[in-house]
Amino acid sequence: MSAGTGAGFLARARDDAAAVRASLPIADITDAIVGFHAQQAVEKSIKAVLAAGGHAFPLTHDLEGLVERCMQSGIMLPADLEESAGVLTPYAVRHRYGGEPPTHVDRDTALRLAESAVAWAEQAFGG
Repeated sequence: MSAGTGAGFLARARDDAAAVRASLPIADITDAIVGFHAQQAVEKSIKAVLAAGGHAFPLTHDLEGLVERCMQSGIMLPADLEESAGVLTPYAVRHRYGGEPPTHVDRDTALRLAESAVAWAEQAFGG
């Protein structure tokens, strides 16, 4: 079940989105790290909105599952998150648990999804 507050998740999502933004121009930062922070920004943004609405959610890194949980809870997501957030899931799961993450992430897409998720969550919090 869920752990943490919506505001706490949102603060951490902002940090991860900032890490993605700052990482893009640095060639020595791998796509795996950019993908990981983008995935984390999206995950934490979704969890922030769910937590703020009092909706329980599993402790998971599966973005498709979290999107589905939002839909089941009547929470509308931006179309780009609903359709594409799942492409980032492997960056969290494989990176965190010792497997090899995908070797390529479209950095512009990763940033767009991270920023879209944070903006959506901020709007849910009233600004």
